[in-house]
Amino acid sequence: MSGADTECGIPLVDLMRGLILFIYYWLEGIALAIIPASFQRKSVAGEKVLITGAGSGLGRLLSHRFAKLGCELVLWDVNKEGNEQTAAQVKRLGVKVQAYEVDLSKREDVYKVADMVKKDIGDIDILINNAGIVTGKKFMDSPDSLIQKTMAVNTLAPFWTVKAFLPAMLRRNHGHVVTIASAAGLFGVTGLADYCASKCAVIGFDDSLRDELAYLGKDGIITTVVCPFYINTGMFDGVKSK
Repeated sequence: MSGADTECGIPLVDLMRGLILFIYYWLEGIALAIIPASFQRKSVAGEKVLITGAGSGLGRLLSHRFAKLGCELVLWDVNKEGNEQTAAQVKRLGVKVQAYEVDLSKREDVYKVADMVKKDIGDIDILINNAGIVTGKKFMDSPDSLIQKTMAVNTLAPFWTVKAFLPAMLRRNHGHVVTIASAAGLFGVTGLADYCASKCAVIGFDDSLRDELAYLGKDGIITTVVCPFYINTGMFDGVKSK
């Protein structure tokens, strides 16, 4: 063992680097917890924002919020009527908006519509993977087809959307990838086995993607994972909680 190695075989320089990073991020976390959120916000005015699942629920609420912040919106949903309703609502707020019908459970459809967006709109600045579905049945009562669709929409679709729009972000070193996961991705819930698994997977995806971007030195691209509790958007109608 060389003098630069520790007894467990880890090079001393790597051990010191890890310790320094641990202290840095610990202090950064404390600072961010103390500094008011209003001072941490960035301006997104003029940014092109793509929101999946924009036809209802949280996707519609996010569309309204980003419209009020002055963003250009690209709305995706399999529900054409609901998506167009959202588009009409935010258009009245004076922003540019384009709605696309897309079946996120089909990879080929995701890539096809992504190419249409690149041609019609250009590069996307903020990608919000919000679309999600829930079976809401006990595991043994859940049809295989619905389990597969839950994984396709909740887990695999974010892989395909990121693959489609991240290259342009990498070229410009500018962008933000937001993953709407769930508190159900942090712990198991009866009757939500497939949903919990799908959301746990995208939390891991966000963590890994963030590490890869740091490794590449792309400090202009941010990732955010959001883990909400039950939201009164219709998706979990009938659910009661303490």
